[in-house]
Amino acid sequence: MTQRWDTGDIGDLTGRRALVTGGTSGIGTETARTLLRHGASVTITARDDRKAAATVAELGGRVEVVSLDLADLTGTIDAARALVRDGRPIDVLVNNAGVMMPPFTRTVDGFELQIATNHLGHFAWTATLWPLLRHGARIVTVSSLAHSLARGFDLSSLTPHGDHRRYRRQRSYAESKLANLLFMTELDRRVREAGLPVISVGAHPGFAATDLTRTGGRAFHVIAGAVSQPAAAGAWPSLRAATDPTAAGGDYFGPDGFRQTRGRPRRVQMTRLARDEDLAARVWAASEAATGTLFEVL
Repeated sequence: MTQRWDTGDIGDLTGRRALVTGGTSGIGTETARTLLRHGASVTITARDDRKAAATVAELGGRVEVVSLDLADLTGTIDAARALVRDGRPIDVLVNNAGVMMPPFTRTVDGFELQIATNHLGHFAWTATLWPLLRHGARIVTVSSLAHSLARGFDLSSLTPHGDHRRYRRQRSYAESKLANLLFMTELDRRVREAGLPVISVGAHPGFAATDLTRTGGRAFHVIAGAVSQPAAAGAWPSLRAATDPTAAGGDYFGPDGFRQTRGRPRRVQMTRLARDEDLAARVWAASEAATGTLFEVL
């Protein structure tokens, strides 16, 4: 390894199967592109068939596509079950897809869109895929710098009744990204307890220019475009988390530049709240109840 990681440090991934959620734009596409370049067999998920076809063409036709809308729990579980029936193990799972600061929206299951897509969908997806992962997969949960803005986590957001507080898109986004890290660390704790060779790690892209920022409003998107790094650089922390042989369970990777907004990927710190083991266990239990999915790490 070089002192400052770059994609040249990724080894030969021939024979490895990677699955990247949200692979039709931004960081997801760049993650898939680099994994393909290093020999992995890559599957991406997509909500939009036309965007999926365009991405497959852009990546040279060497990628499989699974239709997936993480905001629809029944559809998410069905898509994961179809992969389990197919039976091919997954060596790298990058839970990348997400939404960022949209107007208030309820999903078909009654949850606020951000907590449903960013956390609950990925929870049910990973739980259902577990038979393909438990052999020794690397599971990367993509969070955000915004997790540090969360001042707590209201478990009522994991019920169809919803958060009793007035909707604030920034707060809901921050708490959904906090939930990502609580999931990542609790999964790490459980696989260690079970003695399984799975590695659960986290990553955040810093401040990257992607279409995700459009839902935060025009002004936010314009500012983001002016000060952020390219999507390819935003994918570096996810790629390091997915491939670095020195990564250990519970590691969290982000950029090494100013306030972790840009730069080369390195190990970074989570907030104290993200490391709260009691809160992580409660969020896990509430997520099982919310999704109707028993996630037994065995």
